[in-house]
Amino acid sequence: MIARLSGILAELTADGAVIDVAGVGYQIHASARTLDALGPIGGEVLILTELQVREDAWTLFGFGSAAERDSFRALTSVQGVGGKVALAILSALAPDELARAVAQDDKAMIGRANGVGPKLAARIANELQGKLGVTGLGGAAPTPRAGAAADALAGVLYTRYHVSMFALAAVIVFALPNTWLFTERLSLPRAALAMSALGLAVLLMWTQTVNPFLYFQF
Repeated sequence: MIARLSGILAELTADGAVIDVAGVGYQIHASARTLDALGPIGGEVLILTELQVREDAWTLFGFGSAAERDSFRALTSVQGVGGKVALAILSALAPDELARAVAQDDKAMIGRANGVGPKLAARIANELQGKLGVTGLGGAAPTPRAGAAADALAGVLYTRYHVSMFALAAVIVFALPNTWLFTERLSLPRAALAMSALGLAVLLMWTQTVNPFLYFQF
C-alpha cells in the first residue's frame, strides 16, 4: 500500500501528475483542486495517495489533504462511482461542500460534477448520509452553559420569585380576609399591620436586595 509520496514534481497533465521519488516517477491522478495546489514543476511536493488494484491496472490517486482522501474513499464506496468520477466530484466540490450537500440532500449541487447525473447524485446523497464525518451539519449545536455563577444567579432569581409568591399568598389567605372593611371590623393598628404585610410582599417581588431566605428552594 502506497500511502503518500514525497519528491519532485516532474510533470503536470490535465488530470494528473508525475512525482519523481529518488529517480522513480510515480504517475498519480488527482482532482483539479489538488493539481492547482502542487505548485510549479521542479518543486518539492508531499501528497497523500490511494492505490486501487484491479486485474487490468494499478491506479494511484493523489490528494492534497486527509479530508479529500477520506471523501474519495467514501465516494468510491457508492455503486457506480469509480475513481475518475470521484475526482470529478472533488474537483467541483471541496470536502466540506460535499459533506454539506449530502447532509442537506442537495442533489443538484452534487450533480454539478462532470459525469454525475440525477440518479447517481441521488444515490450518493442517500448512501453517504452520516458517513462523511463533518461536524455542525446535522443541526444546531447545544448552547454552552455559562458555568456555576450563572447557575447560582438563576437559583437566586428562581427562589426570589417563589418567596415573593409565598408571602403574597400568605397575606391574601391570612390577612386580607380579616381586613374587610377596616373601619367596621378592625382596629387601626391591626389594619395597619395587615397592610404592612401586603406592602412587604410587594416589596419582595420587586426588590434586588439578596435575602438569606432566597437561597432555599420551595
